[in-house]
Amino acid sequence: MRLRIGIDTGGTFTDVVALDADGALVTTKTPSTPADPAAGFAAGVTKILALLGAGPDDVAALCHGTTVATNRLLEDRVDDLGFVTTEGFGPILEIARQSVPDGYGNSYFWVKPPRIVPAHRVRTVGGRLDHTGAELRPFDEESAVAAARFFRDAGIRAIGVCFLHSYADPSHELAMREVLTREHPDAVVSLSCEVLREYREYERSVTTLVDAAVKPAMNGYLARIAERAAARLLVMKSNGGVLSAEEVARQPITTVLSGPAAGALGAAFVVSHSGRGSVVTLDGGGTSTDVAVVLDGEPTLTTEGSIGRHPVKIPMIDIVTVGAGGGSVAWRSPDGALKVGPRSAGADPGPLCYGRGGTEATVTDAHAVLGRIPPHLLGGEVPLDVAAARAGLAALADDLGLPIERAAAGILEISAWNQANAIRQITVKRGLDVRDYPLVAFGGSGPLLACRLLDVLGLPVAVVPENPGNLSAFGLLTVDVKNDYVRTSVVRDAELDPALPAAIYAELEAEAADALAREGFPPDRRRFARSADLRYYGQAFEVRVAAPAGPPDGAFRAEVVRRFHDAHEALYGYCHRDDPRHPVEWVNLRVSGIGPIDRPRLAERPPGDGDPSRALTGARRVYFDDWTDTPVYRREKLAPGDAVTGPAVIEEFGSTLPLHPGFTAELDGHGNLVVKR
Repeated sequence: MRLRIGIDTGGTFTDVVALDADGALVTTKTPSTPADPAAGFAAGVTKILALLGAGPDDVAALCHGTTVATNRLLEDRVDDLGFVTTEGFGPILEIARQSVPDGYGNSYFWVKPPRIVPAHRVRTVGGRLDHTGAELRPFDEESAVAAARFFRDAGIRAIGVCFLHSYADPSHELAMREVLTREHPDAVVSLSCEVLREYREYERSVTTLVDAAVKPAMNGYLARIAERAAARLLVMKSNGGVLSAEEVARQPITTVLSGPAAGALGAAFVVSHSGRGSVVTLDGGGTSTDVAVVLDGEPTLTTEGSIGRHPVKIPMIDIVTVGAGGGSVAWRSPDGALKVGPRSAGADPGPLCYGRGGTEATVTDAHAVLGRIPPHLLGGEVPLDVAAARAGLAALADDLGLPIERAAAGILEISAWNQANAIRQITVKRGLDVRDYPLVAFGGSGPLLACRLLDVLGLPVAVVPENPGNLSAFGLLTVDVKNDYVRTSVVRDAELDPALPAAIYAELEAEAADALAREGFPPDRRRFARSADLRYYGQAFEVRVAAPAGPPDGAFRAEVVRRFHDAHEALYGYCHRDDPRHPVEWVNLRVSGIGPIDRPRLAERPPGDGDPSRALTGARRVYFDDWTDTPVYRREKLAPGDAVTGPAVIEEFGSTLPLHPGFTAELDGHGNLVVKR
């Protein structure tokens, strides 16, 4: 057999999905190993191969979603980092954008956080280019050598280089790398002209430094798992594509949203087969919950994202993350209020009910005490110590002066509102009416609060895909090889010479073709998707629109400008179409190089007899508004057309759906549970 395996490493569990040549899927989970994620990766491969009776030689490809780079940034582990920039621009990181983040109101109360590189580890080098790439002053090798020797003597090995206007001409940055290679051969260097060839010096500097910061850890991790992978290793990128480990090692920053991106893509793939092209996705894990929007079958993209406090200006799926996972810790604030998260118990020690030495009550403990999850997880592989969870929650409830059931229900209510606020950020703040979109709930903890989210947000339905706990790993098997390329070229539309976009697009497509050739795609299997960033003259930020194929002639230009007006009106409620007082300005040209893969096939199932009692396995006491003897169903025994009425609990290998009173869940023809009031 020839297998393709998707492996998504989460905060609590590592999810594994195997797809054989006939389209059959096998799924499993194994505990994550935060101390060494490569160990959990290897354990997942071993476990899935044992279930299939297969060996390493049967694996054609391994697709991997990882949080190694994300966690390093979220935990601010960016030590041993140096920065080289243009003479006179040393304070660029300190000045930043001179803006106060949302939520602080009065800047008097806001304290600027430490810069990603402290001032004493910034070195400047002589030489200057203008915005067209013309050299105003030559590269000063003497100051470059002095900077390289400073980092060498200080033992600083990870170095980011960002010179002014290097997006227009990279020659000075390339010269700096030659000096660093000669004077400091142990250094790991990231150049802004290779990481982000786009204007805006501050964002380009930070993005380059983030790449340098995660490069040693990410490359070491990729090397360790590549040793254990007998097959070709593909790694999920933030932009919704995969790339070989060798290519990802060149720009590890592209993996900063690797895991969450796979979940959004898996959800988009599954719901597109059931006629729902536009949805909100909710990926609930052990540490956090990630939400995204899928419009017409494609997750929305952004280049204005951030990881923790660091702006990262690379193409990525537009995802909002909130610390509201199964392992999120419940605690009492100094003013006596009950709080949930963002701190998580993670995989080790994990929630109290895991019996691994946890000492604080979590969201999972609240579900266990209220009977909403079974007394064991993963088909019995992870028995839960409900008594330990009850004891821990009882202590918190006493501190709050509440009965234990009220305290547990309060924990779940706060967690649901935390998730609802994240959904509002990705919809209402983007100009979308959240009530227009079904919710796709997946991940190990995603379906647990689905009914409550329908009430809080007024959503029409919630869709729980088959094997929701493994959907991110499944999503890794549905995406193409993809890489992105960008060039800045600021020019007004009326002054745009068609030769300029023609030359830039040709250069970008040649770069993309070279990368796809290294990935093994012949010319007839390479696709190129063009886009452009435009704005009205005088605006500070751009709107990205798709650009058609073909020669960039007058018709091409008019079509892109028309799409810009339409997109601007959709985003902001107005546009300046046919108004000469507000000319359009072209800013960035982009190309995505795409190598298509063979996707899984989702077969439609025949309907059942409409009687869900065949899936009934018994009953247990569950607390919703009060303790109730609640029927328990096995999801795999339900057939299309079966409808379960709440209160009920629907269990499966990797997840559980507590169906509140007043809700129904019906299985559709593709195996999705559709939850309605």
